[in-house]
Amino acid sequence: MAALPARVLFGAAYYHEYRPPYGTERPDERLTTDLDLMADARVSVIRVGESVWSTWEPENGRFDLDWLRPVLDGAHERGISVVLGTPTYAVPPWLARQYPELTGERRTGERIGWGARQEVDFTHPGFRFHAERVIRKVVGRYAGHPAVIGFQVDNEPGLHLFHNRGVFQRFVDHLREKYGDVETLNREWGLVYWSHRLSTWADLWTPDGNAQPQYDVAWREFQARQVTEFIGWQADIVREYARPEHFVTTCLSYTRQAVEDDELTDRLDIASGNPYYDMQDGLLLPDPTPDDHEQRWKTTGVWALYQTADWMFSSRQEPFLVTETNAGSVGFPWDNRPGYDGQWRQAAWALVGRGARMIEYWHWNTLHFGAETYWGGVLPHTGRPGRTYAELARLGAEFETAGALVAGLEPDADLTMVYSTPSKWLMQKYPPLATPDGEPDPTAYHRVFDSFYRGAFDAGRQVRIVHARQLHDPLGERAGLTPEEAVRRHPVLVVPALYLAADSTLDWLAGYAEAGGHLVLGPRTGYADHEARARQEAAPGRLTTAAGVSYDEFSNLVRAVPVRSAPDGPLAVPEGATATRWVEGLTVADADPLVTYEHPHFGRWPAVTTRRHGAGHVTCVGTVPGRGLARALAAWLTPTARHGWRDLPASVTATTGTAPDGRRVHIVHNWSWEPARVDAPADLTDVLDGSPLPAGAPLDLGPWDVRVFVS
Repeated sequence: MAALPARVLFGAAYYHEYRPPYGTERPDERLTTDLDLMADARVSVIRVGESVWSTWEPENGRFDLDWLRPVLDGAHERGISVVLGTPTYAVPPWLARQYPELTGERRTGERIGWGARQEVDFTHPGFRFHAERVIRKVVGRYAGHPAVIGFQVDNEPGLHLFHNRGVFQRFVDHLREKYGDVETLNREWGLVYWSHRLSTWADLWTPDGNAQPQYDVAWREFQARQVTEFIGWQADIVREYARPEHFVTTCLSYTRQAVEDDELTDRLDIASGNPYYDMQDGLLLPDPTPDDHEQRWKTTGVWALYQTADWMFSSRQEPFLVTETNAGSVGFPWDNRPGYDGQWRQAAWALVGRGARMIEYWHWNTLHFGAETYWGGVLPHTGRPGRTYAELARLGAEFETAGALVAGLEPDADLTMVYSTPSKWLMQKYPPLATPDGEPDPTAYHRVFDSFYRGAFDAGRQVRIVHARQLHDPLGERAGLTPEEAVRRHPVLVVPALYLAADSTLDWLAGYAEAGGHLVLGPRTGYADHEARARQEAAPGRLTTAAGVSYDEFSNLVRAVPVRSAPDGPLAVPEGATATRWVEGLTVADADPLVTYEHPHFGRWPAVTTRRHGAGHVTCVGTVPGRGLARALAAWLTPTARHGWRDLPASVTATTGTAPDGRRVHIVHNWSWEPARVDAPADLTDVLDGSPLPAGAPLDLGPWDVRVFVS
């Protein structure tokens, strides 16, 4: 890929076109003031241009391209780099008025109302004509500008699932190409059920009222491929103008329903994402957030911030860019919670510690109009620097001091977790878990996955996330790992909720354990095949011999069930540990029970078992572990945390990684109002002030503090 500057890029989205002059100043004076303030804050990058197609092209075929030139010139004069965006996600009114047939449909025949963004069917050739024209005009005009270092195509794609007639007909064509004939589709999808057998491709119904899970997974996969193709199409156009040193990316909101991030980012040079998170007590440790809190596009809890960063790293298994994150309050007029002093630094260094090569805030100036009037920027509505600016200026100076050392860290991992987007799609429509009021829980996949991740975080363990297809692709479309390679890279592999899994994937997992890895199977793993059909053999499918257990009975839990360690077992669970939401009736054939249920009915089955398989082990977790059990499980799987810091207070985290030059970087946080003290695990040097910290010496951390060291 293109080379990035040898430091963590630091800056904000900057929309000078949104900026009203203050008082008697002229627009050019406002631009000068903004850029000078950026230079003083050590801003090294701004993102521009992606939200204003109607400014680039005020009327059909009439372009105004010169308005951005003063911004780029002024940035370059101050040594500030620029990421230029293509404006395709916010369509101008004239396009909607002149070509109403381009409007997207959220259900067949039901057009998305106009007045927000991303309302257009981006697969339509009419839209592609206009989008390509404006892309070529904008990128062709500025690709040669010396300030430009990269391009962002589109913005947070995948908001809608489009039901337009053309989209549906291409879906039918896709199925015809994949399955060949309707009889094959009838058999693979089980369409004998409820009289859904097709006699011709014309019989395939639209997805609006569909209740067939096989159809739903195929439809979601097809929609995600439309997004991947669209972003790749734009990237290819941009590369016709880009210089070799430029990068091409898009910014992802990772929870968008039509995004499959590991597939999409294959078409780009680097992954980029927008981690938004609750500040104030949303970053407090110990974490007061209830276990049943639903994580959405904006997360709550330190563990969830780290998980978002690890998810971004997972897209390409490489360092990534943060294209948007909190500057001030995030979201809407009724939710105003700007950070406490120190929290901006904490969050930014946490992201850098997990591989971020850029921290870019949304956005520079708080808007005076529009739907995001109260989405706080670096500058408040007054336009004058305040507390946020001061905090971020300090952070900019720290990134400048740290330089290349922290740009592109390879984050450490004590254990690896396997992520499955197709399994998540299936569980959104047919969740195995219920909400407290008995309704289907569309967040079921993450309820299971997050319980293991949060347990590892609570145990002070660092996590690497990998997509299932990055380990083993049953279609052979991407290079996977041999089981032996995977053991070297990922000695502990946790696989929760991998509901959809091809035979070859499950065989690969067994081979991984046999080669010496520790395979941890969580709830619902291996229950269905690649078409989401329940397997005919006992679960976990094709892994019962390796695991030494099997089950064919399972139950939801309406309340948590206490668990205890098996007598003389190696896994010590704390007092009050629980199983939650789900129980699989694990029947032991050749395995050692580690944890049992304290319940008159469920107590007949173990909650956790383990068995040696070849040179490795297979551990089965037949429930969604509560926080105590999940933490104990992570500590048992990885007895020593790789970061080396011991006896950390409950408010302190330590993360580690390897710098590009091979040195080890330690980032230590105190997520609390209360000061904390820890002892250095090795001879360290403070990256920001150069002071030494000998091994065993105490390190004092103030409230909401973060320190960065190199060994």
